[in-house]
Amino acid sequence: MGGESYEEAIAALSKLLSEKADLGSVAAEKIKQITADLEAAGSCDTDNRIKTGFLHFKSEKFEKYPDLYGTLAKGQCPKYLIFACSDSRVCPSHILDFQPGEAFMVRNIASMVPPYDKNKYCGVGAAIEYAVLHLKVENIVVIGHSNCGGIKGLMSIPDDGTTASDFIEQWVSICGSAKTKVKSEKNEMSFAEQCTYCEKEAVNVSLGNLLTYPFVREALVKKTLVLKGAHYDFVNGKFDLWNLNFQISPTLDL
Repeated sequence: MGGESYEEAIAALSKLLSEKADLGSVAAEKIKQITADLEAAGSCDTDNRIKTGFLHFKSEKFEKYPDLYGTLAKGQCPKYLIFACSDSRVCPSHILDFQPGEAFMVRNIASMVPPYDKNKYCGVGAAIEYAVLHLKVENIVVIGHSNCGGIKGLMSIPDDGTTASDFIEQWVSICGSAKTKVKSEKNEMSFAEQCTYCEKEAVNVSLGNLLTYPFVREALVKKTLVLKGAHYDFVNGKFDLWNLNFQISPTLDL
């Protein structure tokens, strides 16, 4: 397309179609050309963005702090296990200014923690197990956030349980009890307000689910681990952090 922009290309195609209605094959070839050129341009932009991003990191961070990255090359010893949403607006390292090696992270839709199950959600279970038993993290923080699409999806699931997606609704149903509570206690509120409440309530459900992991319970009893809930409001620039008193007691051998 040379220097021709996307808008210019589409305008030219529209003009061609309006003037020559019988040139179907010509129009088809033009569309193929535009598509190929756009794909090539997009690939080039992606490559350049990744390359320039890495070069900036290398010159401004990796090469400026050799002691830090030299230490990290030998291993990691993070103090935090962070559960955060995959949403591109809520990167924990950016929000909380975590440095490399400071936080072990799991990101998924709506930052949910499923209950312990050896046959389901093994990826999340493996991350928790590794962080608690091998990295010896001292804190697990589950962070919800404003305008969460996953929570909106959860709140939108019909009461009859019908689904419209292959994976999303099944996943967010992990925190179905949060939806039930919000619908029951906040039924006079608007849907948007209910979603806001559910964003925090789902965090509490995830914290409760963490208690189903034996090694998490053991670490809590030994007081080597703390669980915290959080909510990041990127609309108003607020961050809430809270504790839950689970009153964990040691298991008795009878």
